Amino acid sequence: MSFYQDYILPHLINLAMRNAQLVPYRERTAAEAEGRVLEIGIGSGLNLPFYGPQVREVMGLEPSSRLIEMARGVARESPSPVTFIEGSAEAIPLERGSIDTVVTTWTLCTIPHAIPALEEMRRVLRPGGQLLFVEHGLAPEESVRKWQNRLTPFWRPIAGGCHLNRPISNLIETAGFSITALENSYVPKAPRMMGYLYQGRASP
Repeated sequence: MSFYQDYILPHLINLAMRNAQLVPYRERTAAEAEGRVLEIGIGSGLNLPFYGPQVREVMGLEPSSRLIEMARGVARESPSPVTFIEGSAEAIPLERGSIDTVVTTWTLCTIPHAIPALEEMRRVLRPGGQLLFVEHGLAPEESVRKWQNRLTPFWRPIAGGCHLNRPISNLIETAGFSITALENSYVPKAPRMMGYLYQGRASP
């Protein structure tokens, strides 16, 4: 891992994801989580304050040890016990059907192989479990899509692998999920090529 990826990028990600405009989306997503929760790409733990009393346990999967270090401080204030797993979403080290809720927030854009990762999320969910997500991705307007496609090859190396142009709902369905709720919108005041959101719920 390079010096930039190991020492600089985690702090940039933490700073960017602290954007106050993202808080309402975090609150609404975390409020629906219940039982044993697996958060994919827990980062610096910004969702932890928003999980409610219906959450029995949070397991945070994160490939960056630096971000896990940041999240540990937040976890000390969490009302639910938090366990961290340093690893990849493409190979989740948990048993089949062992999770009640999987949460992803602004994570699917950076996972190198999104569909295999989503298939792993479906594997660890129990029957009747839920995937809760809020992600940015491919916009509906052709003019915005063109800019997303142009910028992604330059943006990805400096933004931790972030793709601006992933069709989030299509990826989720391709991995075998059924989307049961979906809202699309732009983040106010954000650049349109970076701010088109998919927020919803899916069942395995």
